[in-house]
Amino acid sequence: MANVLWLQGGACSGNTMSFLNAQEPTVVELVTDFGINIIWHPSMALEIGQQVTDILNDCISGKIHVDIFVFEGTVIQGPKGKGTMNYFCERPMQQWVKELAAIAQYVIAIGDCATWGGIPAVPPNPTDSTGLQFHKKEKGGYLGAEFISKGGMPVINIPGCPAHPDWITQILVAVSTGRIKDVLIDSFHRPTTFFSDFVQTGCTNARAFSEKVSGGFGKRGGCLFYEVGCRGAMTNASCNRILWNRHSSKTRANHPCLGCTEPGFPHHDLAKGSIFKTIKYLGFLPKEVATGENRLSHYFKSGVGKIIGSSKKIFKTTI
Repeated sequence: MANVLWLQGGACSGNTMSFLNAQEPTVVELVTDFGINIIWHPSMALEIGQQVTDILNDCISGKIHVDIFVFEGTVIQGPKGKGTMNYFCERPMQQWVKELAAIAQYVIAIGDCATWGGIPAVPPNPTDSTGLQFHKKEKGGYLGAEFISKGGMPVINIPGCPAHPDWITQILVAVSTGRIKDVLIDSFHRPTTFFSDFVQTGCTNARAFSEKVSGGFGKRGGCLFYEVGCRGAMTNASCNRILWNRHSSKTRANHPCLGCTEPGFPHHDLAKGSIFKTIKYLGFLPKEVATGENRLSHYFKSGVGKIIGSSKKIFKTTI
């Protein structure tokens, strides 16, 4: 059995809603088949008020053993490092976070806000929000760059806005079955099982990307990278390999990938004109291209792909 304590800081509860929609395994199966015991969760638990305070204190004292401390939302440090903008159970939430992270076997950050600060951390960041062990791309966050849990791992980051529900439940299963040490994490502490592929892997518009065929919202047959800011070619996530609701994804529904599993999200700090629009140099060169390529290389390959693609279409038409 694995005891899970789930708290929420500066957040919209979107990751909780995603978690409740998990399918492989479901939340019910976590409890009945994999021995997950949810000590307390802000949306599902029955305890309120002083009862919650007592639970948290029992966890810190060791009376209740915490195998997994899950945190959703940002750690709010404002104003001036006091954390009083986010009070919970008679204390600033940041104090609970520090003490609970210190006693838990493993610490898991769920969603962009908890992993690297997300939207609340966009400048000017009036709440002084940050992630558990990262602030945007910089390692550190609230717990510090050197934090290691009692189980011997740093904070395990499961980013997304929201995170895919099965990413969450499968990592919880890995802990409950004693296999978490077999889970490899990348430089941003993301499990490579889910974050080694690009969103473009499995995207139904991948051919249009290579042939430089532009697409738009709701239009079939074109790539959303060239005009409406799709970041599928530079975002590590398995959204087109492990489909949402086992059915679809943003790009399969012709909606651009927003790059929400990357530490730079929201990209360009929500600058005007950067949402649902490809930022370009000279009006035609994308400012950002596929990870691992420079602009010249990308456009050479795209140009060749477009010529070959057009030639095939002409050849078929003439036959």
